[in-house]
Amino acid sequence: MVKVTWAPSAVTDINNIAEYIAKDSLQSAYAQVELFFETAIVLEKYPMYGKKVPELNNERFREILVGRYRIIYEVLSQTEIGIVTVHHQSRLLKNNKVIRKVLRRRKRR
Repeated sequence: MVKVTWAPSAVTDINNIAEYIAKDSLQSAYAQVELFFETAIVLEKYPMYGKKVPELNNERFREILVGRYRIIYEVLSQTEIGIVTVHHQSRLLKNNKVIRKVLRRRKRR
């Protein structure tokens, strides 16, 4: 079984999403947060479940779509993955702080 870790940035993303949704419905906010975590559980058994993130064109970075959101994770090893961000599909991924860092790292190589 693969260890799934959540980066602090991904947890912050979820908190921000929940706060936004809670302005209209606290129940919907709880449901969305629960859906994020329930969906990520599948990665413990199937780390390659998600598809490659098209903007990054790197097999290590994959995503699972959850409603209008993208859970983006990195396959760190055969036994560990790290969820790096949760991003709304309507927003440009290149504007995400975490993804910008990934892109900068790749340019340096």
